[in-house]
Amino acid sequence: MEVRMAMGRPRATLVLDSELREQLESLANSHSLPAGLVRRSKIILLSASGKTNREIARQLETSKVTVGLWRRRFLAQGVSGLYEELRPGRPRPISDERVAQLIRKTLKSKPKGATHWSIRQLADETGVSKSTVHRIWQAFGLQPHRQKHFKLSNDPFFVEKVRDIVGLYLNPPENAVVLCVDEKSGIQALERTQPMLPLGLGYVEGVTHDYRRHGTTTLFAALDTANGKVLTKCRPRHRHQEYLSFLREIEKNVPKNLEVHIIVDNYATHKHLRVRRWFATRPRFHVHFTPTYASWLNQVEIWFNRITQQALRRGTFSSVKELVTKIDHYVKNSNRQAQPFVWTATADSIFAKVERLCERIYGTAH
Repeated sequence: MEVRMAMGRPRATLVLDSELREQLESLANSHSLPAGLVRRSKIILLSASGKTNREIARQLETSKVTVGLWRRRFLAQGVSGLYEELRPGRPRPISDERVAQLIRKTLKSKPKGATHWSIRQLADETGVSKSTVHRIWQAFGLQPHRQKHFKLSNDPFFVEKVRDIVGLYLNPPENAVVLCVDEKSGIQALERTQPMLPLGLGYVEGVTHDYRRHGTTTLFAALDTANGKVLTKCRPRHRHQEYLSFLREIEKNVPKNLEVHIIVDNYATHKHLRVRRWFATRPRFHVHFTPTYASWLNQVEIWFNRITQQALRRGTFSSVKELVTKIDHYVKNSNRQAQPFVWTATADSIFAKVERLCERIYGTAH
């Protein structure tokens, strides 16, 4: 870290080396560390970028006094100065070495016959109280009971496909429409066996755990990335014939003078011979496939999650017809107040995240 005194007002300019900047960015991007520490890290990073205390205070919704305080603390003490100072009170009953041992045991070992430690098991094993284990886990963001699912793409053209699709989002072509197309298959018309208990003061909505099945439908959807509106059709089956029918629906709804860029995943239906022939006879249509195991690149998946959470998961339907009517009603209301999703991730930022994930995987013993 290098400090230079500016001329005029005595405000020190922050210059961060690459190692220190990486450490601060890690703190600023954390979702488990205390919010105060995250904000202080952002203050230092913004200061190093040349912003004034007033600009930083406005951006982070804090005061100039607070910004100045943590700038001075960082200049005097480095990263350690961003942590809260110890307050007077009863001495901590557990030593730093004991805390380190407990953390190491949580991360590097497993209890006999189980996949992960619980607070009670670790307390019994180490002789530390359950409340102490809980506080230590909370302080260091340890959650052994939780898992996050992931799947790395094995597509040999992963880089090229990501750059292609992200380019469509960030720099859409002129005189063209970009559509994210996919289908949500097997949507069940489920009817609860007893009436629902309504939401009330002090208790949540109640539903029976069992239900009757009345059939399924497949929802085909095309999301216009420019305005957030969605074209949908429900079909009883999920084959290339239904997909072709939906493509014809898209063709009817897009003005003839516009090019059409369609983003789809690698499902076999999308690559059927008849589908490829259909596209070959329509040169204004351009198909962009997401990499394998990377359907998260398709913005229509965000919309599918919305309709699932807001209209399908907690609904009760006595027939497929009623289910389809509910879907159509949701789509009409959604399109009236539609707004495009704001895509901010660049291709390079996605590659950097994948690289960090790979480093964590290869650094883990199996």
